[in-house]
Amino acid sequence: MEQDLAFINEKIGEESQTIERILTEMEKVIVGQRSLLERMMIALLTSGHILLEGVPGLAKTLAVKTLSKVLDLDFCRIQFTPDLLPADLTGTLVFNPKTSDFYTRKGPIFTHLLLADEINRAPAKVQSALLEAMQELQVTIGEESHIIAPPFMVMATQNPIEQEGTYPLPEAQIDRFLLKVKITYPSKEEEMAIVNRATSPLPPVVGKVCSKEDISRINKSYKMVYIDDKIKEYIVNIVFATRFPEAAGLSKLKNLIQFGASPRASIYLTETAKAMAFVRRRGYVTPEDIKTIGRDVLRHRIILSYEAEAEELTTDDIITEIFNNIEVP
Repeated sequence: MEQDLAFINEKIGEESQTIERILTEMEKVIVGQRSLLERMMIALLTSGHILLEGVPGLAKTLAVKTLSKVLDLDFCRIQFTPDLLPADLTGTLVFNPKTSDFYTRKGPIFTHLLLADEINRAPAKVQSALLEAMQELQVTIGEESHIIAPPFMVMATQNPIEQEGTYPLPEAQIDRFLLKVKITYPSKEEEMAIVNRATSPLPPVVGKVCSKEDISRINKSYKMVYIDDKIKEYIVNIVFATRFPEAAGLSKLKNLIQFGASPRASIYLTETAKAMAFVRRRGYVTPEDIKTIGRDVLRHRIILSYEAEAEELTTDDIITEIFNNIEVP
């Protein structure tokens, strides 16, 4: 077993160097968002999608655009508005009067990296069209289904401040996002670096670090990361604590949680923990990996009760309490 772990560590150490080169290249443009960049790589490795919550101006668009340049992938940004139609996203059938036939005009969803800006601004049927493509990796236009070529990642944003005139994502749809990441304002030092870069006569330029083929290879490599059965049991205990807090010795949370996390949480926690270990150039998962990525996996899968909202508690508060009380292997 030790020999196997040594081999896995060596193999992953080689492959994860590419991830480090990607992050280093992106940091030539993006200042102080290492956590976001790591989670974008985790989503790309695990073929997942990110829901990003943060105020405007925190380089969300720039981050995805920079990633597309570094990986030489197609990028598309869609501004979600109340008058957007599903066809504006997926494409539609167009009539050709010369041939008297219909032909398919594909929409902007047929890309590699898609930024869905302010996803909660568009009505439910547009949200559903996007989320179906995320889940099935295909779009049906007319009577034909069209495959979306991998890699495919959606980074959807929503503004936590402005909620007037929005269409909140239903719980069943929001559960399909691998991660919900919250980003905050930069520090003074980081903001000074941002100002210097933005006002420089020679703005930083990033180059291509790897290809789609490299990403496909790395995508297979991260699955080699070893995760012990005790770590898997730890993950299941955390998820069950969100559903049955009393059984986990957390009686005080009983009236604060209306619905706990779904089985997707257990699956995604396992996958993202392996990807986190891979990004950090390790061939095995530790409990610290679970705690590091756990908030992003769980925060949109726990539905709080009115009592919790009255006490101004957040899902992050609940997750912290669970992490502090579930026994670490």
